Amino acid sequence: MDQAVETPGTTATDPARGAAVVDAAPDDADPTASSSEKRSRLPDWWHRDHPVFVPLAGFFTGMLFIILVPGTYAAILKAVVGYERAEELFAFVALTLVVPLGLLVPPRTRRFGRYMVFGVVATAIVVIGVALAVLWYLLNRDR
Repeated sequence: MDQAVETPGTTATDPARGAAVVDAAPDDADPTASSSEKRSRLPDWWHRDHPVFVPLAGFFTGMLFIILVPGTYAAILKAVVGYERAEELFAFVALTLVVPLGLLVPPRTRRFGRYMVFGVVATAIVVIGVALAVLWYLLNRDR
């Protein structure tokens, strides 16, 4: 099974590759930018121009938001004020939904906010759906 040919080449972290990518870029994109400015802007294409970055980041941020924020809030409340008072104050976790809704207002964050809200809603629907399916199964299992 020694059919693979090992040829030395540049890797993704090789500094020579970064210089080669900058040299291969067309110079007509920004004629006033120097090569050092181009090198400093090299990774930005993923964050600005890649069509999948904002949707994935927004969705998974929303998913983590709906899972971690209520649990962390409840744990901190229980540790600080006790169990009974924490049950009374837990309803205030709904105020954190202002964060994804607030991201929908400015045009710069609107796209990220839409996907974050989608992640929150999709995760909530999945969690509630699975909980209802398990409850239905447990109740109907003994009949």
